Amino acid sequence: MAKIDNMMTILWMLHSGRKITAQQIAEKLEMNIRTVYRYIDALSASGVPIIADSGHNGGYTLLHNFIESPLLFEVEEQTALLHAAAFAQEAGYYLGEALDSATSKLKMYATQQQERLIQQHLQGLTVLSPMAKSTVEPVLKKLEQAIVHESSVDIEYQTSHEEQATRRIVDPYGLVYWNNNWYVIAFCHLRNELRSFKVERIISINQTAITFQRPTFFSAGEFFMKSLLPAVADKKGLMPLVVDGKASALDSLCQHWFLGHHIKERTANKVIFLLEEESIHTYVPYLLLPYGKSIQVLEPSSLKQTIIEVLHDLVHYYQV
Repeated sequence: MAKIDNMMTILWMLHSGRKITAQQIAEKLEMNIRTVYRYIDALSASGVPIIADSGHNGGYTLLHNFIESPLLFEVEEQTALLHAAAFAQEAGYYLGEALDSATSKLKMYATQQQERLIQQHLQGLTVLSPMAKSTVEPVLKKLEQAIVHESSVDIEYQTSHEEQATRRIVDPYGLVYWNNNWYVIAFCHLRNELRSFKVERIISINQTAITFQRPTFFSAGEFFMKSLLPAVADKKGLMPLVVDGKASALDSLCQHWFLGHHIKERTANKVIFLLEEESIHTYVPYLLLPYGKSIQVLEPSSLKQTIIEVLHDLVHYYQV
């Protein structure tokens, strides 16, 4: 174990609040007691307020105010970080090895009591991945480096409607993870505009010597959501979509990435959305069909007819 790791382990042992002897530290870390003394001296020299009591009941402790150091986490904080790591891993986080290393250190430096409680918390949480393991990690790592260093990248990108990939220089501003997919928000030199690119469609990526300056206060997340939900110029032209049904079904509708942004009113058994008429008749029918009889459209009546037509088309399709 590296010197810094040993010193941090000793610090965590002192963090328990109990008096601990050099011999106990040596036995725990399987090292010579003289080495323990050197580490204690090094920690003291670096500003750690270690109190050394000599005699039969002697040992080492920390000053009380140092125990609250931001470098030292409580059980709830450790658990939160480990739970967050579990979610990140299953979401396809691209710095998986570094995350594993960090969580291993977090567990390593826990006291025995903390380790037992943390393990109980971890056993009580399971995160099931909705997707296969990410195959875009190398691309994501290069994009992140380009974002950090504000350097342009040369990519080959194939859109969903093009047979051939196009080569373009882009300035990556930020990464967005949405709906089990990664996107990079970047200024495209080919189109001369800010765009979102689906990372899995990037066939190749190479760093360039070109640098750029990201706009101040730019939010990749806000840009991405605005591209999904373009602003409506005339709010008065919106049409109410009124749906009633089971509370659980309505909860699910309200949590939908699109409808959730258009809620006007919600009661126990009814929800009102404000949407453009075109969206109501082209997109909403397909969104509502999976809910079956658990919901019912009250308004507009024209949507009911649209849903009937969609169902007739499906029936005809499968009868042919």
